[in-house]
Amino acid sequence: MQPTEITTSETRPAPELSVIVPAYNECANVPIMVERLRVALAGIDWEAIFVDDNSPDGTAAAVRAIGQTDSRVRCIRRIGRRGLAGACLEGMLASQARFVAVIDGDLQHDETLLAAMLQALRGGDADLAVATRYDGSGSAEGLSSGLRTKISAYSNTLSQRLLKVELSDPMSGFFMLRRAVVEEAAPSLSSQGFKILLDIVTSKPGLRFVELPYTFRERQHGESKLDARVALDFIALLFAKRISDAVSFRFLMFCFVGLTGVAVHMLALLLIGDLIGLGFGAAQSIATLTAIVWNFVLNNALTYRDQRLAGWDFVIGLIRFAVICAVGALSNAGVAYWIFSYDPDWWLAGLAGALMSATWNYVVSAAFVWHAR
Repeated sequence: MQPTEITTSETRPAPELSVIVPAYNECANVPIMVERLRVALAGIDWEAIFVDDNSPDGTAAAVRAIGQTDSRVRCIRRIGRRGLAGACLEGMLASQARFVAVIDGDLQHDETLLAAMLQALRGGDADLAVATRYDGSGSAEGLSSGLRTKISAYSNTLSQRLLKVELSDPMSGFFMLRRAVVEEAAPSLSSQGFKILLDIVTSKPGLRFVELPYTFRERQHGESKLDARVALDFIALLFAKRISDAVSFRFLMFCFVGLTGVAVHMLALLLIGDLIGLGFGAAQSIATLTAIVWNFVLNNALTYRDQRLAGWDFVIGLIRFAVICAVGALSNAGVAYWIFSYDPDWWLAGLAGALMSATWNYVVSAAFVWHAR
């Protein structure tokens, strides 16, 4: 058999700009976004990388259908991984362009600003160009409600004051930067949460930046992804950055869930013991089991939502989590008793035991329940 002859065409260098479009259930917006990019980036060597978190509405298929006739459009389909920050990071690291931009797939960002952002970076006087809603002629009028507008403004103010960020819109999801900056910062960036720009500027202090005002548009298709989980992610990210990432973002979320579990435990103990009238032993056992189930469900939905368990994996994960927590409770008691025998300060012994069990539960459940990377 004669070997098949392989012909090669002329090699093509990497584009100057990669536009990263994180997407989840944005099928209707994909063709509109691509057409708008074609117009806005006319005369520029660009590509669009859609990072799809395995959308059930066919977002990935819509991107690939366009990519069949336009090689500038490609798709990264993520299986078993979810989250805006992780999608943005994965897309940027998949690029070989000199510059990378991040723009939402919901069409609320003004893509006509991309050319001006690129021009601002080409000269070498800036590392980062940020589209801002809160400076100059910028506007956040596209936010869906007055409450969201206030939350957005307060979040910006909180970020600026707590983390000493100079950007007028550190919560912006629309920005462009040199890819070399991402490569350097990537090891210290969190794949969790929704605010990767804030993570980048706090991980790489001293970045030279320019801000370009724009008007945030109203959503035309699909549904907003913002919910209570985003607020929790933001709080955990602020705290992690405030302590210079001494503790991981995910561990902070795990501890927060644990605190809510304490409240659930006490409430269950009150209801079962005082109101129903069961003895303390039975009430304590039921309350403990209730808190364990609560913690597992909440961690599955929040802390490990990018590796969320479902079906039989959920049931098996719950059993494993309960066993791990039981061992953690024993380690809590053992460490607390040991420290108390040397120093009879109950609060110190109790705190040490709680930290021991929290660390045990986090490390072991990450490895054997959610198989976290």
